[in-house]
Amino acid sequence: NLSASSSTLAYDREFLRTVPGLLMVTEIVLGLLVWTLIAGTEYFLYPAFGWVMFVAVFYWVLTVFFLIIYMTMTYTRIPQVPWTMVGLCFNGSAFVLYLIAAIVDASSVTKDLDSHNYNSWAATSFFAFVVTSCYAGNTYFSLISWRSRTLQ
Repeated sequence: NLSASSSTLAYDREFLRTVPGLLMVTEIVLGLLVWTLIAGTEYFLYPAFGWVMFVAVFYWVLTVFFLIIYMTMTYTRIPQVPWTMVGLCFNGSAFVLYLIAAIVDASSVTKDLDSHNYNSWAATSFFAFVVTSCYAGNTYFSLISWRSRTLQ
């Protein structure tokens, strides 16, 4: 018996009004700013900026992916995945690696390297720390969500 079923994808408009949703949008916007500012320079000549670029692009892509999952409520269709644990691991790793990248970025910015890239690299350092704080906030909310799931 084959029955045709129409599969509609849900859309959660309220997610963007929550603090984790706002933090995620901020991570996407400022993360994009971090890697575009670096991409506009000769970052490939300096391994430290290559690391920052890798972290920024990697977590930007994954954050966009998770935003789509949360906005379309795909997590409700795949209950086998422990989404609270996945969110906690994702946000925790993003926080740690972005913090390392921001510190590496800030410590590598000098006028001696390449003066015409100085302003871009200094700006990426600032925005990398802002994105790091956003991931720290989302890690906190993910931890609260995970703890409430494990207590049930």
